[in-house]
Amino acid sequence: MAASLESTVRSEPLVFSPADPPLEPGDRLSREEFERRYEQMPHLKKAELIERTVYMPSPIRAKKHAEPHGQLGAWLVLYASETPGVSCFDNSTVRLDLDNEPQPDLVLMKTTEQGGKARISSDDYIEGSPELVVEIVGSSRAYDLHQKKDAYRRNGVCEYLAWITVENRFIWWRLVEGQYHEIAPDTDGLLKSGVFPGLWLDTGALLRGAMKETLAALRRGLDTPEHGAFIAAADSRSNT
Repeated sequence: MAASLESTVRSEPLVFSPADPPLEPGDRLSREEFERRYEQMPHLKKAELIERTVYMPSPIRAKKHAEPHGQLGAWLVLYASETPGVSCFDNSTVRLDLDNEPQPDLVLMKTTEQGGKARISSDDYIEGSPELVVEIVGSSRAYDLHQKKDAYRRNGVCEYLAWITVENRFIWWRLVEGQYHEIAPDTDGLLKSGVFPGLWLDTGALLRGAMKETLAALRRGLDTPEHGAFIAAADSRSNT
């Protein structure tokens, strides 16, 4: 799990009992068993349980995943830093339900004090449905856009942003009456969150690698009256 993701140098090989063999892609497990086996594999950087099936993504590519991940992370961290009651998490395990325990690339969520649906558990994992999840994927055939997307939808994740890097495109879905509908860009080509006022994404700038332009567009969103009202409402709840 997220707390066990750091690579560890060991002088002896890992030993597993017959009752708890190492995780393998395709294993069908309960969430409890998945967590137990994952904890026993500190060398494993990422594994996910989606519809009770174990998925173990390939090694991370630099330009097709790691760099886009960092860029979207910077965008979300800036938003969270300017928005009280909102937190950003990178690669954190999410206990979504009893059959699904994904590890999204990025999460943006309201705190419980601000009406958020997810919370941080006593053992420091996200439990419940964050308001926004972000995934960087290689192609439209990836399980992130099918099995995992369905799990997010059924559990009420309000928005789901996917950067499909091989295809150089973004898809941002918003949950409406139990179904995901794609958010269309506005006349300026910006994608705008319906959950987090002021969270604006200039996809054209980001695809060009122009982070200054990307963050400048976000700054414009942060300066809007809608974002100011969002902060004021959060402050009001905090003082109640």
